[in-house]
Amino acid sequence: MKIAIVCYPTFGGSGVVATELGLALSKRGHEVHFITYKQPVRLDQLSSNVKFHEVHVPDYPLFHYQPYELALSSKLVNMVKLHGIELLHVHYAIPHAYAGYMAKKMLEDQGIHIPMVTTLHGTDITLVGNHPFYKPAVTFSINASDMVTSVSESLRKDTLELFEIKKEIKVIPNFIDASKYQEKTFTNCQRELMAEGDEKIITHISNFRKVKRIQDTIKVFYEVQKSLKCRLMMVGEGPEKEKAEALAEELGIQDKVMFLGQSHEIDKILCFSDLFLLTSKRESFGLAALEAMINSVPVVSSNTGGLPEVNQQGVSGYLCDVGDVKGMAKKAISILSDNETLKTFKRNARKVAATFDINQIVPMYETMYSELLEKSTKKVEN
Repeated sequence: MKIAIVCYPTFGGSGVVATELGLALSKRGHEVHFITYKQPVRLDQLSSNVKFHEVHVPDYPLFHYQPYELALSSKLVNMVKLHGIELLHVHYAIPHAYAGYMAKKMLEDQGIHIPMVTTLHGTDITLVGNHPFYKPAVTFSINASDMVTSVSESLRKDTLELFEIKKEIKVIPNFIDASKYQEKTFTNCQRELMAEGDEKIITHISNFRKVKRIQDTIKVFYEVQKSLKCRLMMVGEGPEKEKAEALAEELGIQDKVMFLGQSHEIDKILCFSDLFLLTSKRESFGLAALEAMINSVPVVSSNTGGLPEVNQQGVSGYLCDVGDVKGMAKKAISILSDNETLKTFKRNARKVAATFDINQIVPMYETMYSELLEKSTKKVEN
C-alpha cells in the first residue's frame, strides 16, 4: 500500500506515534509518505519506502495568520497525484482531518477517490477541539472521515460525550517496539554520572504544559527525598518550566533536581532511572509512561484518562488521584525503599509494556487500511 501520514513533527506523543507507525509500515513493505511542515523528530532516516514532503506556507502580508490548512490540503492533493498514494492517515482532528477532507473533495473532482483515517490523540478532543470556536469543525472532520480511531478507550468515551459523533470509533492503542529495548543492566548505564551509588533516580518527561502539573512532580519529589536519598531528572521544555524551577529553589531542593531540557537520549535517561513520575491532570494514553515501563522503570502516576489502561495498579506501579501529592509520594517510597520490591516492579513494568508491542498493534492498522481500500474500490466500481 501507498500511505500518506500527516502529523505534527514535534516531540509530542502524537507525532512520535505517527512516525513510529510509518516506519513500522515501511519495514512491512508499504510505501509511506510523511507530509508536514518539518521532518518529524523521530524520522531519523529516509529510504526507498519512506519519503518526507515538506509543506511550505507562503508568507503573504495580507494574512495575519498564515493559512496552513490550505497549504496542507493543496500539498496532499499534489502528492497523491504525483506518487499514487492510496490512503490518507491523519493524526489529530484539527487541522489535519479538516485539511485531509478538503484534499479528498478536491481529488474527487478529478476522479480520484482516496479514503482517510483520522486518529484522535487527546488534546485535539479534550482541550482545543472542545473550544466553541473549533467544535463544529472538529465534529464535521471526525464524521467526514472514513474511519476514526482513538488511542484509548477513555479518549473514545470522551469524544462521544463531547461531540455529536455518528461514526464508529475504533480503539487502537499506542505502542512500543519492544525489540529496540534490551533488559536494563546498570553496568553499561554509567549511572554514576547522574547520582551517587546509594541514591535513587526519579524521572519526569513531558512538554511542561499546565496540564502536566509539573509543580506537583516537584512537590512529590520533595516529600520522597525526606525519606530517601534521591535525585529528580526533569526532561522537557515548556511554559511551566520556570515555575517548577522556582518551586524547587523555594523548597531548597534545587541541588537535587536536574532540568535537562529537550533530549534525543530518552532511553539513556530512562536507563538511569528507578521510578517515573507522571502527575498529569489529563492523559489520553500516557506514552511517556509506556516508554518508561519498557525500559523497566515502574510508574507512579495520576489515574486520569488512559493511564489506568497502561499503568497497572500494584503491578507496573501505582495510580493516585490527580493532585494527591502525599499519596504519590507514599507509593513512590514504598517502591524505592526496598531493593527487592523495586526489582519486582521493574520486571513487571517491562512485562506490562510488552503487551503493547508494535507487532501486536500495527497489524490492526493494516487490516483497517485493507478494509477501507476494498470498500473504496467497490464504491468506485458501483
